[in-house]
Formats: sequence, structure tokens, C-alpha cells
Amino acid sequence: MGRRSERLSRQGALAGDAGEGDVIQVVSRAFDVLRCFEGHEARLGNLEISNRCGLPRSTVSRLTHTLTRMGQLVYLPRDQKYRIGPSAVAMSASMMKGAQLRSMIRQRLQEVAEQLPGTVGFVVPDRFHLVYLLFARSASALGLHEGTGSRISMASTAAGAAYTAALAPEVGDAFVADMEREAPEAAKILKPRIEANRQSLRERGYVVACGLWSPHINGLAVPIWSPQYQTFVVITIGLLSAMYDEQRLHDEVAPLMLELGRSLGSLMEGAEGNAFNNRISRKPVAMAVHNNKPINSEGVNELEAGTRRARPARSLRAGDGRR
Repeated sequence: MGRRSERLSRQGALAGDAGEGDVIQVVSRAFDVLRCFEGHEARLGNLEISNRCGLPRSTVSRLTHTLTRMGQLVYLPRDQKYRIGPSAVAMSASMMKGAQLRSMIRQRLQEVAEQLPGTVGFVVPDRFHLVYLLFARSASALGLHEGTGSRISMASTAAGAAYTAALAPEVGDAFVADMEREAPEAAKILKPRIEANRQSLRERGYVVACGLWSPHINGLAVPIWSPQYQTFVVITIGLLSAMYDEQRLHDEVAPLMLELGRSLGSLMEGAEGNAFNNRISRKPVAMAVHNNKPINSEGVNELEAGTRRARPARSLRAGDGRR
């Protein structure tokens, strides 16, 4: 499906006071070209890029020439192909500063992975996909084997279901409308499930997806508001469906993932104290329900809080995608 010039996404990635004018088409298309390169070693020619992003080959040729002049791409004469250039790598590295925070997040992912035989991931949205920034798995992990930089579908994964359910309804509906125009097949999968996903998130604080991405994999995901990215990020886990049916996800996996979500939410909000020092408990977390919303043991709903200090749960501003 061609990636045409589009409106700025209303996914909560921008603050509510930002304008919603049209994106500059050439900038949008340049990023579409860069997205085609998965990994530093990927080598693609203009025809391959054209097929991947749905742009005319002549347009791709002009974009790759410009991106090469800028150092975002490197041209390989022998192969007559391109790969990611030093400027793109440097820009990516500068955006990924905060090694201490990433280390603490990875540690907490690993603590959960040591207790469950699956892959625990920390993913961020990228248009109609999500990208693994961090992941962890135990030596005995089975089934899903995603890694850093892997892209997964927004429509057919627990992570995508959790992300879209966390958006304010009007923002989520606009996102689905964009998906219907740009990726209609994906929208057919996501749209019929979005209300059930929203209800699950309101009542439980997480979303499950069983056999949607693969008949052999069941997943559970928890969205977390990120002040750094000004949108929701998601922690997710994939487990073999033969070992973990839906009921077992609710009973055994959900408590650990909810506690992980609270811990990471505190880290990203810049909290100190227990969030930095305590390991993930191996005991299930007691969850109470008030007005159809889960309340954690500290009296704070981290999904909705979005604050630097523990406060009572509150509704969030729709303008930035939170609800």
C-alpha cells in the first residue's frame, strides 16, 4: 500500500497545543525511505525501496540521492544499493541517550523473564507498527524470539491492542481511520476488537491477544505513559499458547506484568526510592477495582496518573492522547 503524504498523526505523540497541519510531503517520504532499512547492515536498491514504501521509483531515486548527500544513507557502487549512513546512526544514538535508565528498564524486564518462559519486550509506536527498544528472555524461553529493532504489527499483536486501547477514544478512532486509508487489511483486524480492548484496559489494566499474531503465541501487554516520548509505550510478553491459555495469562502473567508496568512507569516519571532499588516481587499483586478501574496497592493508577508524584487516579487530557 502506497505511503502518501498524510496528516500529522493524532496518536498522542504530540502535545495537545500542537497544530495539525499537513506534513511536508518530502519530509514524510524521506522518513518512509529510511524506515525501509531494518538494521545497519540492510542493503537496498531503489527498486526494492520503491516496492517497500509504495513510492514511484523516480521519487525514491531523488530521495536516496539527497539522503546520501546528507550522510543518512551510503551508496555501495559494487552492489548498486544503499545502506544506513553514519549521520543516521549518530542521530539514532543521540536519541537513545539515557543508558542508565535503559539499563534499569532492562533489569526489570529480565526479572520478569526469569519467571516466565517467554519474551518480555519494551516497545514504542512507529505509525502502524511497534518497534522493540529493549527485550529480555530466560535461557528456557520458548516461542516468540523478537529482538531489539524488530518491528511488529500494530493490528495483530497484544502490544498494538494495548497501545490503541490506551489512546483517548477520539484519538484512537482517528488513528484507526488513518489505518483504514493507509493499511486497510490491518484495520480490518484491529477495528472490530478496539472496543473490547478498551474495556479490558479499563477493567483490568492490560490487554490480551490469543492466537492473533500466530496460533501458537498468546500475548499480554500493558501500556505506560512516557513523558520522554509524549505517547504511550508498551511492555508486552509472548508465550506459547500450549503452555499459557487465556485464563493462565490472567491468573499468572497479568500480576507480574502490571507490577512491571508500575515500576517502569515510576522510572520514566523520574521517581526515586523504591522504584530504583526494589526488585520485582515474585508474589501476585493485589488489585482492587473501583468504578471499573484497577487501583494498585499504592493507591495510584499508573496508567492514568502521568505525574511525577503519587496522586489519586485521575482522568488525563485528551489533547495529548491520554485518557
